[in-house]
Amino acid sequence: MQEMNLKSIIRRKTKAKPQGDGLPPLVAENLLNRDFSAAAPKQKWVTDITQYAVGETWLYLSAIKDLCTKEIVSYQMSLRNNTQLVLDTFEQVLKKGEDVPDLIVHSDQGCQYTSHAYHNMLNQVSAKISMSRRGNCYDNAAMESFFSHLKAEALYPYSIGSLEDAQERIHAFIHYYNHERIQLKLNKLAPIDYRNQLTA
Repeated sequence: MQEMNLKSIIRRKTKAKPQGDGLPPLVAENLLNRDFSAAAPKQKWVTDITQYAVGETWLYLSAIKDLCTKEIVSYQMSLRNNTQLVLDTFEQVLKKGEDVPDLIVHSDQGCQYTSHAYHNMLNQVSAKISMSRRGNCYDNAAMESFFSHLKAEALYPYSIGSLEDAQERIHAFIHYYNHERIQLKLNKLAPIDYRNQLTA
């Protein structure tokens, strides 16, 4: 290449940076403290965002898991990893005007969760905000475990060539996880069946 005066051009791949709200971050105490048990639905939720690359595009998945039923109670996908993605995820599952004073919502210290908009949203329904210690993924192991199963079972084994394919596989896996995938900790029931049994 030197003799022929050839030079390679390498494009640097970059991931989109998460977008906060530009205000000083609000960090909460770790109320959950790795106690991933819950006696009833809507007592403890864990939440997080994961990403999956399709070619040079990143798809972001925000999800909320109920620690009693193990159910994914809400999720949203987006091409942008920002606070609005998180707010949309919670808007799906929080009823306007309904207080949930016994609910602990646990996340990491990502800028979406330390944003004022996130704190204002949960304060309005009297939910308690909990956060992992910085850089400690084990504090949110229940959510990390779900994302690990999702990728290992629904994404990594397949050659996914489009965002639509990735989205369809994620939708299908979450439906399967909630309605069909039995768990020993739920008396060999799927999350939805276990919830129905508790509330019958």
